[in-house]
Amino acid sequence: MFDANHLVSTFGLIGVLLIVFAESGLLIGFFLPGDSILFTAGLLISQHQVIHQPLWLVCLLIAAASIVGNEVGYLFGRKAGPALFRRPNSRLFKQEYVAKAHDFFERHGARALVLARFIPIVRTFTPILAGVSGMAHRSFTVFNVAGGVLWGAGVTVAGYFLGQIGFIRDHVDVVLVLIVVLSVAPAVIEALRSRSAARSAREAA
Repeated sequence: MFDANHLVSTFGLIGVLLIVFAESGLLIGFFLPGDSILFTAGLLISQHQVIHQPLWLVCLLIAAASIVGNEVGYLFGRKAGPALFRRPNSRLFKQEYVAKAHDFFERHGARALVLARFIPIVRTFTPILAGVSGMAHRSFTVFNVAGGVLWGAGVTVAGYFLGQIGFIRDHVDVVLVLIVVLSVAPAVIEALRSRSAARSAREAA
């Protein structure tokens, strides 16, 4: 389920677009491997495997899927977002996910819509929180489009060109694991930093 190469090889471009859409604004999509999916899609295009559409068209479709996904998340936040903060924890959903995304959005404001694209979990909840906060739709749209293009097209293009390098092509599994680690690293660092700050506050008290 989390093997990007298997997912892309099995479901093709349609699967990529659905995953990007779900991870960009649907609560059920926060656990999907978006970064590695995009990188794998670009790599397979460079090898003329599975996805046979031209790179520019795939990038356009991926960017559109991510933008529309964020738009759905924003509208959900405007309509039913407050209930999200009262949702009980479950095996997949944790209130801490919402709290982290909320803190990230509060610190970075509208820029969070672009920055969050590159951070798993946070990118799913950020557009919802933008809707909850009442962010102007025009401002949201500008940053949503910018983030969708930079992330969706950028990571796919990176996979396309890096996939033409022999070492990366021959060790794609290792590269995908590295991408996941690098994607999660900012969230882990922030969590450790917050925990350290809380511990220091308790000791000071």
